Amino acid sequence: MLECADGTLYTGITNDPDKRLAAHNAGSAAKYTRTRLPVCYVWQEPCADRAAASRREFAVKRLPRTAKLGLIQTATSRVELSDKPKTSEQP
Repeated sequence: MLECADGTLYTGITNDPDKRLAAHNAGSAAKYTRTRLPVCYVWQEPCADRAAASRREFAVKRLPRTAKLGLIQTATSRVELSDKPKTSEQP
């Protein structure tokens, strides 16, 4: 899921996220994002295959904005927790 410069969210699928993001920001990807540049990734989820990705994309696109923001927040929290250094207590 991408966040556009105007704050809207765009959902799509790709097998090469970095290349697709570059295409969006170059204005050569989805028509929706061309007028809302720049865009940045705010959430992504790996899927087993393209069919599974298409089903998930369809489900996410049907979610209300608040639910999409919840997905983003949950993913952000997980990243923040995993980035924290592990501390070990010394006696």
